[in-house]
Amino acid sequence: MQKKNTTVHLLILDPSQNDAESLVSLLRNSGKATRAHRITSEEDLEETLKSGQWDLLLARDDTDQEFGPDGALAMIRRMDKDIPFVLMTSEFSRERAVAIMKAGGQDTVPFEHTDQLVLVVNRELAALEDRRRRRALESHLRESEQRCQLLLESSKDAIAYINDGMHVYANQSYMEFLGYDDIDDLICIPVLDTLTSESASKYKEFMKAFSAESENNRMLTCVARRSDDQELNVNMTVSAATYDGELCTQIVLQPEHNDGELEEKLRRISSQDLLTGLFNRQYLMDALAKTIALAGKDNQTGALAYISIDRFMAMKSQVGIAGSDLVLGDLARLLSEQIPKDYTLARLSDDAFCLLSHPCEEKAMARVCEDICKNIEDHLFEINGRTVQITVSIGVAAITENSPKAADLMGRAHTASSELKKKEGHESGNGVMVYNPADYEAMDSDNSADAIQQALDDNRFRLLFQPIINLRGEGEEHYEAFVRMINNDNEEVSPYDFLPPLGPSDMAMKIDRWVILQTIKQLASHRSHGHDSRLFLNITAQTLDDKTFTPWLSVALKAARLPGDSLIFQIREGDANNFMKQAREFAKAVHQLHSKVSISQFGCALNPFNTLKHIDVDYVKIDGSFTEEIQKSNEAKAEVTEMVKSLQSAGKLTIVPLVENAGVLATLWQAGVNYIQGYYLQAPVPEMNYDFGDQ
Repeated sequence: MQKKNTTVHLLILDPSQNDAESLVSLLRNSGKATRAHRITSEEDLEETLKSGQWDLLLARDDTDQEFGPDGALAMIRRMDKDIPFVLMTSEFSRERAVAIMKAGGQDTVPFEHTDQLVLVVNRELAALEDRRRRRALESHLRESEQRCQLLLESSKDAIAYINDGMHVYANQSYMEFLGYDDIDDLICIPVLDTLTSESASKYKEFMKAFSAESENNRMLTCVARRSDDQELNVNMTVSAATYDGELCTQIVLQPEHNDGELEEKLRRISSQDLLTGLFNRQYLMDALAKTIALAGKDNQTGALAYISIDRFMAMKSQVGIAGSDLVLGDLARLLSEQIPKDYTLARLSDDAFCLLSHPCEEKAMARVCEDICKNIEDHLFEINGRTVQITVSIGVAAITENSPKAADLMGRAHTASSELKKKEGHESGNGVMVYNPADYEAMDSDNSADAIQQALDDNRFRLLFQPIINLRGEGEEHYEAFVRMINNDNEEVSPYDFLPPLGPSDMAMKIDRWVILQTIKQLASHRSHGHDSRLFLNITAQTLDDKTFTPWLSVALKAARLPGDSLIFQIREGDANNFMKQAREFAKAVHQLHSKVSISQFGCALNPFNTLKHIDVDYVKIDGSFTEEIQKSNEAKAEVTEMVKSLQSAGKLTIVPLVENAGVLATLWQAGVNYIQGYYLQAPVPEMNYDFGDQ
């Protein structure tokens, strides 16, 4: 998936400037930082494609255009550019959709179906990111293969690759080990001919077992026959590999040593939990990663179970550390007796064990775990004359071809185990829960409003404050307020992320008013201690259109005895363009209360300065994507410098956010920026505690 903070470089082919602006706003509202260019002619598109890297082209299917979508798509194909192409039509036409896709386009979407368009854009950007990542990985792979070839040729180990029993490659050490001077002589010889007759039989059985099992790096002790018929006792290590793009088997020959048994013991110890004798976490995670890879190849599902001891710390405080170790050892034996032989059992941490099986349906794993739960609940642990009873909560996660990485899959099983302990009807756990990915997907418009309302009712909203610093050293105290919602996993998220791009309006207004009311209270208290702080407050498009907002704000300010100029209301550029009239009236109304107005995410619209002609704002916060780009190119530095100069000549104070390091400060100073904001200064925190005196 594309990173959420990655800037999307967007091309738009649309005869309507307003419709093009609405597309930019739509993507901004869906969480995408967007930089757009509107195509005006065939020459414009050709020059634009040559001058930079673009991520997406959205084209309007309008027959009145001099240069239409078919010509644009043909040019993308002719110039061999990897740019997803989405056609927006007045109504759906199967014939038109098929024609566009045959020509190389990705999809067609009716222009009015904005929710579908956002999903299509997300899909195509994710696919583009995957293609770019694949190309980068292929380049890295080629480089790695070249390095591996050099290492193979210079290695002192005798290494060869075998396909269908024949040598396809052998390094110099391997040829010298078996007494061959030329690789061409060895290529014609089967592996069996390099072994004695007795070892050849052992090798056949060994390779049958190797092919049937998923375990890699198996070892065979055998007798090799050199080209001069001299016999050597060797250890042959066999593993699956690829050579020249083909699946094959790698063999490494080493003279037989007496320390082989010692090495095997060390290998077993490194994968063993010393307290219980079970496999340890590292072994389990490696096995899980292999199982996930195997599930992607053979299309057979597996299952993982996370076994968490309920109230472990309470039990540990009763019986002590030594007593709890005895409980863990006894539990490990009990689990070992309960599980099927083909299951892998490991200890993950003080209070957690894990089961892994492949192939295995999660329902079968759940049945095994239910038996485990009952047997543990019924078992009496005898510790130094005392009887201890424990229970466990077990989370089960399926392993499929679509499974995430090992750590994330373990997180799924852990999540199910944790949720079980919260579930009504379970007294602190003692049960089994199967993880359902659908339960943890992002909320949609059908349930997001309910979840946000529940969070408001449960007081699970938090305010954070981040300082905005005057780059010219003047001692002003500015903060921006952010709201975070505590979700079901006890993580902080923005509640606005749960709202779809086009609503619901009532909930957006509720969040805005909650934030404003709480910040007014905190700011009044903060200013009563002698601080002359001012707050930037973000508002949504729904509040812009709320006629009752300014009367409500006036009452709230008076109740808190807070001057209006202590608040700066911040409007997103996309909202200002989509609701130009409402934003203009809103700015007039709050100015009458002596509050200020700021535009954020500035510079991403097709004609950003047009907004300032209609809306009277005091501050302009340039979009954070510029902060990243000015550190990479001189063109971006010049663009930002010119933008700041134009804004200041219009009497606007400029803010640059996302300042993450000191390296960018000199550029911003030279550009004439008024204010800066970012983690380099301070991350958002619950208190307004920044020391502005240290500037």
